[in-house]
Amino acid sequence: MAAAEPIRIGLQAPITGPWAYEGEMARNCVQIVVDEVNKAGGLLGRPVEIVLGDDQGSPKQSALVAQRMVSSKVAAVVGTYGSSVNDAGSVIYERSGLVNIAYGSTAEKLTEQGRKYFFRTCFRDDRQGEFFATFAVDKLKAKRVAIVHDNTTFGKGLAEAARRPLLAQKKAEIVFYDAITPGERDFTAILLNMGKQNPDVVYFTGYYSEAGLIIRQMRTLGIKATFVGGNAAVNDEFVKIAGPNVAQGALMTQEPLPTDLDYPQSKAFLAEYMRRHKEPPSSPWPVYAADAFKAIAAAIQGSGSTDSKAIMNYLRNDLKDYPGITGPISFDAIGDREGAIYLAYEVTTDGRFVPLQ
Repeated sequence: MAAAEPIRIGLQAPITGPWAYEGEMARNCVQIVVDEVNKAGGLLGRPVEIVLGDDQGSPKQSALVAQRMVSSKVAAVVGTYGSSVNDAGSVIYERSGLVNIAYGSTAEKLTEQGRKYFFRTCFRDDRQGEFFATFAVDKLKAKRVAIVHDNTTFGKGLAEAARRPLLAQKKAEIVFYDAITPGERDFTAILLNMGKQNPDVVYFTGYYSEAGLIIRQMRTLGIKATFVGGNAAVNDEFVKIAGPNVAQGALMTQEPLPTDLDYPQSKAFLAEYMRRHKEPPSSPWPVYAADAFKAIAAAIQGSGSTDSKAIMNYLRNDLKDYPGITGPISFDAIGDREGAIYLAYEVTTDGRFVPLQ
């Protein structure tokens, strides 16, 4: 008998470019769950094959990858990291009727455009913004807050999501609100302007590649305000860029890191990741990628079909509290994952991220 034709599922991720570290971890995480599925006999009696698409962290490249995924006739797509990047690809997936589940794209607008085939296993910016506002006022006792974003869909969205509840609470003043340009390396001018406003807390809502430079340059300029990064600033590269001495004491608003998840599926997954790669994933996003694959696999098996419309209907109507690595997975009417948990993390003297007590 001829071998059964494999079911092909796409993984879109930044394998190269400024966010390649995240892309590498996403590929590693997804491979673990693919291997588990294939070891158990595959889906619908067929093996699963991953089709990898490198979007380089670029919206333009994301659109090209999406076009290739559609022409490759994959059953569904996991991806990607970065809301602006995801948005460019998701337009094409929607037009083609191809299910795509984002794992690192939290901008609110992604699920507010009426897309039927878009879902995400990560959580939305508005929930993180509310968490920061409460944390800054109640825990950090902030009176003067600076918010800096990077004008990306994600960065600006999270900045706005933090500004709204701060303004509503009227307990802390937003003394500075501005944007940097991603890819630049010298932020002296904007940081000098920010420093003149004497903030006691700085919330940076962009990505780790700039976050590490910003905190380092803040300290060089003598700006002593508490640095808080959003959930795109958390990974080992932030510490490497900033330097361990500078990074120490930096705070992050973040979904629970893989090492802090207490579900049975989390512990088994983390043990296998450690066995293969000798260290845990240093951000939550790649684990959300694994959960996106698991949701797609459950929908294919549950619907008995690789047809994207059948997968979409199953995800929207029938997938309820599916036991994912990061907790139960259900999607609401617009494709957002239900529920949300955020923690504040602090960088330790040895460069680790630990929940702030």
